[in-house]
Amino acid sequence: MKKLMLMLVSAAALTAHSAMAKDTLTISVYSFAQDAYKKALYDPFEEICDCELVIETGNSVERMAKIEANAADPVIDMAVISSHDALSLAQKGLIAPLDISKLSNHAKLYPAAQDPIGNNMAVGYTFYASSIVYRDDLVKIKSWGDLLGKDLAGQVSLPNITGTQGPLTLMMLDKALNGGSGDFSSVIAKIGEDADDIVTFYSRSSELAQLMNQEEVIAAPLGRFAWSRFKNSPLSFAWAEPEEGQAGGMNVMIMTKGNGNEELAYKLMDYWLSTEVQTRIAEALIDSPANKDVVVSDEVADNLTYGADLINSLNILSPAEIIANRDAWVEQWNAEVIK
Repeated sequence: MKKLMLMLVSAAALTAHSAMAKDTLTISVYSFAQDAYKKALYDPFEEICDCELVIETGNSVERMAKIEANAADPVIDMAVISSHDALSLAQKGLIAPLDISKLSNHAKLYPAAQDPIGNNMAVGYTFYASSIVYRDDLVKIKSWGDLLGKDLAGQVSLPNITGTQGPLTLMMLDKALNGGSGDFSSVIAKIGEDADDIVTFYSRSSELAQLMNQEEVIAAPLGRFAWSRFKNSPLSFAWAEPEEGQAGGMNVMIMTKGNGNEELAYKLMDYWLSTEVQTRIAEALIDSPANKDVVVSDEVADNLTYGADLINSLNILSPAEIIANRDAWVEQWNAEVIK
């Protein structure tokens, strides 16, 4: 009788534990605006799915390295990264093609976001413009070339070559200095010559925000997605509209290969791409929408990369071009800039 009672108690405990246990989805994301994302995306999704999201953050290099190091037994189910980093992972066989039929909101995306790297290996969830954030009470910015001009010497920060903004900055400096030759070697050489006049080569937008709010830096290239760190500052920051235009890019969603948690990942992807969620994220000034059905006020739109006209005007560096040239850029950067 005692054995029977113990078996019944154990079975009841196991049943209770199973009932309480929730499915868990581990996602790798950029570190910015995580409190806002929790309110706009993570918490509402957890309520709907009755699941738990485990959020991992870091810069692009760190997060890609973790995906690659755990390829045999993925610890990340889904990630949001730049389109060129997604292509790099796809070429290494580390991510899975997406079954678009499981994304009911896929057709609502701008065409460029529907299959951004080919073979349905990723789906775009946000566009971003990149320009120069600067102290308009101290300096005027007319060109990307101003970043390497004498007026900003000792007061400018540039992105590290390995970050998302690195190649975009090289492209726009090449356009300003060389008319858009497509060969970035002379730009890297010029940055190397002026390296002592660069305060730092930043890796995270949070790092840049701290430097600029401490008034150590007065101008730097920045993705629009990080503009919220500056727009509410007591200091007078402005978003430049250089004569060469703005650079642009897209962040995408990917799924790691063989993670075993695909169905829950599809549910989060589809929820994230919905008009409701993309509107909520846009209105909170977290990210710009890739869903073309999103409608926001002029005031909100002014803080985002919003609408077909702006998206089509951006200077885009193709993911394939970045992948093909990145090793050479990094090698020259390390030799001539980092020294």
